[in-house]
Amino acid sequence: MPDRTPAQIEADIVRRREQLAATLDEIAVRVHPKTIADGARARAAAAVDRTAGRAYLAANRAVGSVRDQLVTEDGAPRLARVVPLALVTVAVAGLYLSSRRRHR
Repeated sequence: MPDRTPAQIEADIVRRREQLAATLDEIAVRVHPKTIADGARARAAAAVDRTAGRAYLAANRAVGSVRDQLVTEDGAPRLARVVPLALVTVAVAGLYLSSRRRHR
């Protein structure tokens, strides 16, 4: 390595000092409580979004499956399945209402 002049050595020291200061500033930002809280908040929001998205897809599949059971491809109701389901629904609602009246 060729001999360096005192001015070159001093310039290297100044440059390294500036690099060190920038590194320390970056570390200070990373470990700041607000930065850590913001990161945790963002990760929690992403987890909630993923969970909500999965729930939406599952509900959408379930609704689609029920719809496929009760409606034909051209949109007409499958009466053989809709009528019994409607009767059961009315019967359950009637039983529920009558049991509520008895408890009063």
